[in-house]
Amino acid sequence: MQKDNRVLKLRLLPPSPENPRNSEGSIIQLKDGRLLLAYSHFYGGSADNSPARIAGRFSEDGGKTWTEQDVIIQENEGKENTMSVTLLRLASGEIGFFYAIKNSWSDCRLYLRKSTDEAKTWSEKICTIPQEGYYVVNNDRVIQLSSGRLLVPAAYHPCSDGTSKTWSSRGISMCFLSDDNGETWYKSQTELEGPERSKSGLQEPGVIELKDGSIMMLMRTDQGCQFCSYSYDGGETWTPAQPTELLSPCSPATVKRIPTTGDLLLIWNDHSGEYARFGNKRTPLTAAISRDEGQSWENKKIIEDDPDGWYCYTSLTFVEDTAVLSYCAGNSKIGGLNLLQVSLIKIDWFYD
Repeated sequence: MQKDNRVLKLRLLPPSPENPRNSEGSIIQLKDGRLLLAYSHFYGGSADNSPARIAGRFSEDGGKTWTEQDVIIQENEGKENTMSVTLLRLASGEIGFFYAIKNSWSDCRLYLRKSTDEAKTWSEKICTIPQEGYYVVNNDRVIQLSSGRLLVPAAYHPCSDGTSKTWSSRGISMCFLSDDNGETWYKSQTELEGPERSKSGLQEPGVIELKDGSIMMLMRTDQGCQFCSYSYDGGETWTPAQPTELLSPCSPATVKRIPTTGDLLLIWNDHSGEYARFGNKRTPLTAAISRDEGQSWENKKIIEDDPDGWYCYTSLTFVEDTAVLSYCAGNSKIGGLNLLQVSLIKIDWFYD
């Protein structure tokens, strides 16, 4: 993309021998105005099951600069790792801190801690997924509906013996719901499965509440596009998943509402037109606006387009007139998921 003074990119967290991967972030604005970035901090390898903890950095100037020393928010509690964080301002005023604990190929679930003192201390953890199994919940994915209900979008991957040999890549998407501020949780009635021809199934779901109170879910697939489903009862039941016009590799999409305009902002790897040549690569990183609640998308803008880049697992936070993004921005030399970048983009840039 051409240089624009409305876009500031910070290659904030490059890998090192002692810290070979930094990935999957989430950013929240604290009540004193500072930003807190929490992310997966790997320390014993860069694979998805390598040891990792949740670390954090702070910014006092809206994300332009960040503290240089990591603060450990959550030590590794898993037999493998602790990763994939969501920071969410709850309706109660507390901060919800959601993170995955991974023990084996058959045991990965999301947990919640809450803070009443702006991330200084945290409550005891609560498991948000009552059923045992391997559930993938991406970073920056948990939402709270206008009703107060909390939604955790998850993809279940069956595994019979706890090893990679029987782990199924075919995801089954669903939600876990809480109506008591995260104290207790239950599973949605609907479990969404992809077409029989799909090896991926429906993976890494993300959800957003629409203006009419319905909920839209987007899921990554190996079918060349994002799939979509809707709920009209607060996430209890879902329509059959259908392919969308959002062409993409098997890579997640992120959608949130811009507070100042009310429109939806989508971030994904757009593989339409000339970018179809990238095949399974997670590039370019593209933004688009929807003025009709996700029925159509316009104003496509390229955020990143390095052919060797690997852009994914975006978090999206709005601070005044700026969208603050974090995303993996690696490449073939350092590893696709190993570098976490923060980018600040003025909201009017998305409308040009």
